[in-house]
Amino acid sequence: MREAYKIEHQLQLIDAIKANDQVALKQFYVGNYSKIETMVLKNSGTIEHAKDLYQESFIVVWNNLKSNTFEPKNETALQGYLYQIAKNKWMDVLRSKTFKKTNTLTDETLAVLKQESNDDLDEEDVLNSRVKTVMEAFKNLGQPCKQLLTNFYYEKRSLRDLASELQLGEASVRNKKYRCMEKLRNIVLSSKS
Repeated sequence: MREAYKIEHQLQLIDAIKANDQVALKQFYVGNYSKIETMVLKNSGTIEHAKDLYQESFIVVWNNLKSNTFEPKNETALQGYLYQIAKNKWMDVLRSKTFKKTNTLTDETLAVLKQESNDDLDEEDVLNSRVKTVMEAFKNLGQPCKQLLTNFYYEKRSLRDLASELQLGEASVRNKKYRCMEKLRNIVLSSKS
């Protein structure tokens, strides 16, 4: 019975995302970012790589949900699906000629990615705990940062648009966004202590 409830919850989440429910989209987006960032940082990437990769992967998942090409098999299938897409996209980046010119792809990097894919990534309690932690941290972030991150990540507004609206330079908005993400990370990390 509990398993059926979990699948039902996953189906409700998918329906909410398909309906562009802002709360569901935000929770899903924020709740899954840190795992992708960790994977990228452990595998020769930067925070900017992680942000770009996550956004691309999230859009792929969102489009696949909208077109009904994904159906959950268990209570954390959607989260695992997002991670797998991000991991595959990152492997493509690591193998690309452009990336190889600036970073050397080592056997160790590939081994870490393989190990991560073998790890049990769908632990419900860990995921739920992370989602709650990040959502609490987001609540405590402060209105200017909340607004900026929401505009950029959830409303998909460009830095140029935000810079114009805030009457700042694009580089200033990029730095502000970075500082807000750092603030959010610090709140999350301090809540784990």
